[in-house]
Amino acid sequence: MLFNEDQLALKDSIRRMVEKEVLPLAAEIDDTDRFPVEWRKTFGELGLLQMWVPEEYGGPGGDLTSVCIAKEETGKASLTASTLCCNNSIGLILPLLNFGTEEQKQKWLPRSGRGELVTAVAMTEPGTGSDVSSIKTRAVQRASGEWVLNGQKSWITWAAVADVILVFAKTGDGPSHDSISCFLVETHLPGFRLGRAERKMGRNGAPNHEIFFDDMVLPPDALIGQEGKGFSACMKILDLNRPTIAASSLGVAQGAFDLCVQWCKERKVYGKTIGQFQGMQFKLADMAMKLEAARQMLYGICAEIDSGDHSRLQMIASMSKCYVTDVAMDITVEAVQIFGAAGYSKDYPLERMMRDAKVNQIIEGTNEIHRMIIGRTLTR
Repeated sequence: MLFNEDQLALKDSIRRMVEKEVLPLAAEIDDTDRFPVEWRKTFGELGLLQMWVPEEYGGPGGDLTSVCIAKEETGKASLTASTLCCNNSIGLILPLLNFGTEEQKQKWLPRSGRGELVTAVAMTEPGTGSDVSSIKTRAVQRASGEWVLNGQKSWITWAAVADVILVFAKTGDGPSHDSISCFLVETHLPGFRLGRAERKMGRNGAPNHEIFFDDMVLPPDALIGQEGKGFSACMKILDLNRPTIAASSLGVAQGAFDLCVQWCKERKVYGKTIGQFQGMQFKLADMAMKLEAARQMLYGICAEIDSGDHSRLQMIASMSKCYVTDVAMDITVEAVQIFGAAGYSKDYPLERMMRDAKVNQIIEGTNEIHRMIIGRTLTR
């Protein structure tokens, strides 16, 4: 992939940071499932929580390509680190840049630009996943303009450590998409309650919790965008963010592949390295082709979106998220096989990479949903 000088410099600086700060802690974070406070501090100081904040608000002024570079490089060592990287994007920066007022931008973006915030997004509910229109959480506006929020969300990543959460709630009656609005909810306000933590297969250190809103009073300016337009806002934000999920998966896949190449050059059986066997060479060749195809797809899509051409946004965002996350799952499964018993051992990172890769086929729209989006776009 042809990157410009600034992008190559960003890639190199993040790679060096990952080697120093992320890689030494990756296995321990997975084992203990603790939130990596060290990474929060480092990422905030380096501008990696808030890359998408424009320079005029005190941020790094990044774009989708730079965000994906950062998430790919951190993903090579840890999916948890890659998920934390650019954390402010979907829960704060993108909603404000696309739907917020200037007053809301002035209130939040400088704080984000200083690396002060961790954010979360709350759409999923116990009975609601891909069908956002069926959410039950409700916000009712008082005559004073304040909103009263009640409801429950589940599987909310970073909820336990978030300063602010983008919450989607019903503000009208009926199942229509036009009855949904979105709010920026400060977690220190009365009425916010943290529920149980989810016990997960992978991506340990990135906590997921149930959260509850009990007569939580929100100020009038908590509403982002127009009332009743939350669903369309949600879809736009997700489309802009989905390539970054692909980038995290690309990093995981590349990290696993790099380990496999090294292993094939060092591991010996029958008097020669396993990389000298044609069967193993074929495995590496297949993995390399999938990686190259995934990388070219992802960054080609990033370039199109960064150019301002959003005419194919929904379809190509789904393509990148679906294809690259599937590739990452394929490659990490094959990597475990190449390492044999060592791949199944927690003394090596391959089993963690395989467990971590799975979640990105599920979050931000399952890959089945993305295939439906692509297919419907092609046939309408």
